[in-house]
Amino acid sequence: MIVTTTPHVEGRPAREYLGVVTGEAVIGANIFRDLFAGVRDVIGGRSGSYEQVFREARETALREMEREAERLGANAVVGVDIDYEAGISQGTMMMVACSGTAVRV
Repeated sequence: MIVTTTPHVEGRPAREYLGVVTGEAVIGANIFRDLFAGVRDVIGGRSGSYEQVFREARETALREMEREAERLGANAVVGVDIDYEAGISQGTMMMVACSGTAVRV
């Protein structure tokens, strides 16, 4: 499955547009990870624990979107957009959502 943020796949025109596909992943924040991230914010540096959570959530959302595209018979998803939302549900949840257009190239 080809997944790209561009509106088309270079050198491979879309033969058929199959519709918009989406994927979402909502991840609960861990109190110990939150505490550690807070310490990192005070002393500086990157929060590797949060980066890993967002990475996993993004990969989950993209896989979900790809599965939806496969169910439609697509072999590519173009125009992919990925959105991140932190702090939903009183700051204890994080969400990654992605969407794109399923096509056959």
